[in-house]
Amino acid sequence: MSGIDDLNLKASTKTPEISFNGESGHLELSGRSIPEISFEFYQPVLDWVDAYGKNPQEETMVHAKFEYFNTSSSKQILDVFKKLENIHLNGKSKVKVKWFIAEEDEAMQEAGEEYKLLLKMPFEIVPVSMD
Repeated sequence: MSGIDDLNLKASTKTPEISFNGESGHLELSGRSIPEISFEFYQPVLDWVDAYGKNPQEETMVHAKFEYFNTSSSKQILDVFKKLENIHLNGKSKVKVKWFIAEEDEAMQEAGEEYKLLLKMPFEIVPVSMD
């Protein structure tokens, strides 16, 4: 039991939906990420992962479903993944990332492959039909 409040941020035209549930160990990021100041938007997310990492669930499942993100967001997303990787590597939780992409979205495919190379935790790229 993590004992921390869930983090739920509604999507906007510039920011993704964030749904982090400490009790289930299920974390989801989805939508577009083009905030004016990305580090400000992602700071509560990073803080939440830090708090969660003190007492995480045995398994942590991360679902990322981005339509698009800008360069500054990609750094913040990597920072979130790096914090999760630390939780995974220190043995506190088995962290698994599923990177969902539209079948024809080469940019998101490449981004997922790059994250996968940079991280030492299970990272699966999952093409899905967007019909």
